Amino acid sequence: MSTKLKLKGNWNEMKGKLKEKYGELTDDDLAYAEGQEDQLLGKLQKKTGAAKEELSKYLFED
Repeated sequence: MSTKLKLKGNWNEMKGKLKEKYGELTDDDLAYAEGQEDQLLGKLQKKTGAAKEELSKYLFED
């Protein structure tokens, strides 16, 4: 996975969409700091059970 992945659009907007799609997510689950994409994906994958590829496609663009 490229470390140069960038979040699509506004992060606050993306958090809202993730909470809609995965209702079990909390603000703590969605805490994001630049450069910590892998940690974010790992937390989301563990919490939602979704595939890493699915989450990556939803959140990032090349």
